[in-house]
Amino acid sequence: MDNGKSLDILGVKPIADSINVVVKGGVDGASSFLSRICLPAAEEFGLLLRDKVSAWRAQNAVNIASKAKTLLDGKLKQVISAHPRIAYSIIENGSWAEDDFMQNFWAGLLASSCTKDGRDESNLIFINLLSLLTKHQAKLIMHICENASIYKSQAGFIYADQLSIEAEKLFNITDISDFHQLDRELDHLRSVELI
Repeated sequence: MDNGKSLDILGVKPIADSINVVVKGGVDGASSFLSRICLPAAEEFGLLLRDKVSAWRAQNAVNIASKAKTLLDGKLKQVISAHPRIAYSIIENGSWAEDDFMQNFWAGLLASSCTKDGRDESNLIFINLLSLLTKHQAKLIMHICENASIYKSQAGFIYADQLSIEAEKLFNITDISDFHQLDRELDHLRSVELI
């Protein structure tokens, strides 16, 4: 039953075949982009797919690479690349993010990791931090970054004023309705010293 003649009791083979075509097209596009910014990461990405990574996770990686490409469209005329360790770690960790909001964060991190020489590893700490955040926590961090008063010291250090947010507004920002869950999310952000 190998030659494409497997038993298809439910009649889903045409659907599965079309999903494979869509995913393959997206994967080819993502691989092309990754090979332009970091060939070793593109090769690892290919190995990841050959190791039977689920279509779901592969599609998430494709989405992240596509979003990063969009962010870099103007810069791709220059030769830029990401350090292989950084690019691979972003795809490896980011491919678990299924929602658009978190994929945008991973794409931004991938795009900001691209430099002229491709040797900058400074975003590694952000990969580790982002991989620790839930969608709810990331929404709160984004809100804080967009609304806090930010200053730069004479020495070049960036700091912000304290930002107080009422509980009701925290529920709206994070899309959380359970008080105890919100408390856990805030506790975690404090434990990683982001708030």
